[in-house]
Order: sequence, then C-alpha cells, then structure tokens
Amino acid sequence: MKLVRFGEKGFEQPGILDAQGRIRDLGAVVPDVAGQTLTPEGLARLRALEPESLPLVADTVRLGPCVGAVGKFICIGLNYADHARETGATIPAEPVIFGKWTSAIVGPNDEVQIPLGSQKTDWEVELGVVIGKPGRYISEQAALEHVAGYCVINDVSEREFQIERGGTWDKGKGCDTFGPIGPWLVTADEVADPHELDLWLEVDGRRYQDGNTRTMIFSVPYLISYVSRFMSLQSGDIISTGTPPGVGMGQKPEPVYLRPGQRIHLGIQGLGEQQQRTVAASGTAGDE
Repeated sequence: MKLVRFGEKGFEQPGILDAQGRIRDLGAVVPDVAGQTLTPEGLARLRALEPESLPLVADTVRLGPCVGAVGKFICIGLNYADHARETGATIPAEPVIFGKWTSAIVGPNDEVQIPLGSQKTDWEVELGVVIGKPGRYISEQAALEHVAGYCVINDVSEREFQIERGGTWDKGKGCDTFGPIGPWLVTADEVADPHELDLWLEVDGRRYQDGNTRTMIFSVPYLISYVSRFMSLQSGDIISTGTPPGVGMGQKPEPVYLRPGQRIHLGIQGLGEQQQRTVAASGTAGDE
C-alpha cells in the first residue's frame, strides 16, 4: 500500500493510492496515518479495503507529510562510508544518533526555508523507516517485523549551526521546514529489500547525489535494534538512515550551499519523489 496525507497544513486527511495512483479518502476509515493505524493490526485493516470504493480526491491537492503525529524523528549520521570521507569525518564504529525536532516536518513539496543568518544550508536525500509495531530492546533478527513502511526524507541541514557553533548537531538539523517527508508511506510488504534502493538528489537540475542504500554501513535491522537499546520505539516514530555522498559541503573545489529561489528535486526508487523551492525564512516564531 501507498498511504498519504493530503490537505492544508495542520488539517491533513488520511488517504491511500488506488491501482491507478489516484488518492482515495480514508477519513471515514481511520483518523490519520499515525499511531494505531500503523500497527500490524491497523495496516491489516487497510489491506482489507477496496481503495476504488473510497471517495476520490482531486489530483491537485497538497500532499502533507506522509506520517502524522510523529513522536520521535531519529536520524543516523555518517551511515555511508563514502559520505563520511567526503566530509572529512572518521567512519563511525557505532551508529551516530541525533534528533530532528518534529516541528521541522513538512510535506514533500512544501517550501524549504533558509534560516535567518544561514550561509551553509545543505541537502541530504535519505531513506526513512517508519515504525509500526512498538518495541524496546528489539533483536536484529526481529527488527523488520517492527517496520510499517518506508519513505523519502530530505534531511536539510545548516552546516555552520551543526558543526561550527558548539554543542550537538541538533541545532543545525531541526530548523523549521528541515524535514520534508513523503510523498507516500510505502508499506514494508511492497519493498522487497530496503538495502537495494537507488536514491538521488538534484538542485536546479544538476545531479549531486546518486547512490544506493546497499552502501549503508549499518543496515536497517541493525539500526532499529541499536536505537531501541537507548529508547523505546512507538508506532509512527521515524528513523532517517543517513545519506550517500554528494552533499553540498563535500563539493570540490569549494562547498556549494542552498540559497533562496532554488529548486530541489529528489527521490528513492519505488518510494516517490519530492520537489521543494527554497525561500528566505521570515515571520515570527511558529509561522510558516
């Protein structure tokens, strides 16, 4: 299944794609693509539906983040050896974990805001893993049983805030609009192998990232098991699994960073594509 959320920001409704790729309204069936809907029992209920029997949604509707009410947005740093090398970092012996604030989450085609004072806003296409079955101290062997599905994530990052301003990475990772998610949540049964997916990203038509999840250092089952040692995982939590080489800070001879007025286009094989326009941040706290 391909699950979506559609409508105005903050008022998204649940949906499912039919066999023709059209959005059907799930609002009379489940309250959201979130929480209990993502458990094995919740997904089994959706699989029993005939999508063509549900109300059709206009194809011009805005797509929201494909998961609602996200409790934790957990990210893995430096999970591709060639990306670690391009940034001058040591290949990690254990997964690097950091968090993105859930206020960073936006739809797959929403604007990305360049923060006030930013000179080094960067891009990162990543495979997102959405937890379905809750758990703690999950074994690596059972880890994939806890996956509801997968999605595309752009882990937008401000490198000066992240690296040069002291403290942890989080301040450069969780700015508003720094977490486009979607377009779809593709359920795990439709992804034969999450470690054999092409992923790519372009800025203004130039291809910068062109990789495959097979080159991840730590696999999806290992990451789920590892993260669950330090926190319980609940339905709807997201783990973003790292990015392949080609980020702006790794460009030679000089880094390349985002500026207002650019177009970002990215995607993952079988999981859909995102397109964002970059704008200068403005307004008061909480505004978009």
